[in-house]
Amino acid sequence: MTVMNPRQVDTHDKKLSVYSPVQVYRIDRTPPLPKVFNGHFRLENGPPTTSAGHPEDIKKLFPHTFGQPSVHLAPCEGACFDEARKLKVGVVLSGGQAPGGHNVIAGMFDYLEKNAPGSVLFGFKGGPAGIMRNKWVEITSRLLYPFRNQGGFDIIGSGRDKIETPEQFQQAVDTVVALDLDGLVVIGGDDSNTNAAMLAEHFREKKIKTAVLGCPKTIDGDLKSKQVPISFGFDTACKIYSEMIGNIMVDARSTQKYYHFIRLMGRAASHITLECAFQTHPNGAIIGEEIHHQKKTLRQVTNTIADIICKRAHIGKHYGVFLIPEGLIDFIPEIQTLIAELNDLLATQACDADAHGAWRTKLKPQARALFASLPSSIQDQLLLERDPHGNVQVAKIETEKMLISMVEEELSHRRHEDTFPGQFKGQAHFFGYEGRCGMPTNFDATYCYALGFAASALLGFGHTGLIASVSNLTDKPAEWVVGGTALTELMDLERRAGRDKPVIRKAMVELDGGPFREFARVRDAWAVEDSFVSPGPIQFAGPSADDTCFTLKLELGACVSA
Repeated sequence: MTVMNPRQVDTHDKKLSVYSPVQVYRIDRTPPLPKVFNGHFRLENGPPTTSAGHPEDIKKLFPHTFGQPSVHLAPCEGACFDEARKLKVGVVLSGGQAPGGHNVIAGMFDYLEKNAPGSVLFGFKGGPAGIMRNKWVEITSRLLYPFRNQGGFDIIGSGRDKIETPEQFQQAVDTVVALDLDGLVVIGGDDSNTNAAMLAEHFREKKIKTAVLGCPKTIDGDLKSKQVPISFGFDTACKIYSEMIGNIMVDARSTQKYYHFIRLMGRAASHITLECAFQTHPNGAIIGEEIHHQKKTLRQVTNTIADIICKRAHIGKHYGVFLIPEGLIDFIPEIQTLIAELNDLLATQACDADAHGAWRTKLKPQARALFASLPSSIQDQLLLERDPHGNVQVAKIETEKMLISMVEEELSHRRHEDTFPGQFKGQAHFFGYEGRCGMPTNFDATYCYALGFAASALLGFGHTGLIASVSNLTDKPAEWVVGGTALTELMDLERRAGRDKPVIRKAMVELDGGPFREFARVRDAWAVEDSFVSPGPIQFAGPSADDTCFTLKLELGACVSA
């Protein structure tokens, strides 16, 4: 039985009266800071930046902000800028939630309190719509206190609105001018930071004094670069999912009669699946980028899973766990082709999965055969309304159930051929929103706090069009390096709705990178052996409390083995 044991706290904020003891314990933790913030500091410029792709096109689109050098903070003797200058700064949470967002705001606030006393921090309510509608709340010590080190974005809320039309840009201008803002920080993922870059360029073009900075947020882990080693929230989300995976692994080993297919967040990249594999050692983990590179068909993916199940059956094991990235279908070339054909049809007519109408004949034979081979539930989901970018809503496609059905069919054939001496019972799971608002790990809490300090410091120097960055993250926080890099350095052109648009390029799992190479080294042993690891809940104290994820350590060359 779950026992609710809220702790009453003598405070102005009734929010704390329903906090658990762990939440209350976390509030008063002040994360350690990089030592550069212990005294005076200056900005040092790195080399000029370019872009992730199509530099000439990106330069034309961002003539006022393109090519800025990357910068980092370095200690200096005495004040290196007007440290007494009072600032008016806005902050907005944009897109989906990620653990640690509140600590970015806390870091911004505490920096201003310490280094620019008398400054004002405005929080725009409900995401970018709050900027356009001039809806804000002043962030005060009293308001901020209950949210320190807590999950969620509920201090000001978030939203997925974008500032992209001339009217919307003008609304943003009206708001920042009315508030006399010196700076605006956009906390978000790749699309949100693309929007931040466009705002920075627009304000500079219109000679608006408001500087605009980005901050890297997404649990998917696909917003990162050499200068931005990780997006916040990834560490916490993966540990939350890994706890649940570990619990299922213990269940699988206990009952010894189910195969669990677990779909994990990650529409565009498989970083979460790869990290959770390192933390839990499943029998199989499908990495979408590998599937795409090898041009595997859906049948080949199915056979790979069936092969593992057969190997285990031959040694008397009829249970196990497979991890599947949310966006798997987007990585399979033949399904990409099918989706493209369906998109064209849906743009001109209605398509009913249950009716064998004339529209099916308009599919090319290979696509038509693939569509017919899919379970009816998946056919329905492939025909759902597209998202605003024209993409299939992969979160609504139950890939794990599709694979269970297809593996079951394949194993049935093998049983008749006497090559599968066992039984198969599949269980489907999807871990999604469960990871978005958890209480941030020590790493994410500290990383986000440093990002907040970094953002406010960069605004103090008057920089615009940068994304805040903190690097050297496998060392102790005191040794972390704080700075920023041009948002345009992360950009490329992408075809959307028939037009080339500047977007921050998503970071994919690199098949020649350290994390995937380590996974490839150990996965065959995990497939057959019961190497299951149950990491348990997130630890806030103890020997492993400050550990960060395997992926980051492997990418940065730290000595680690799965």
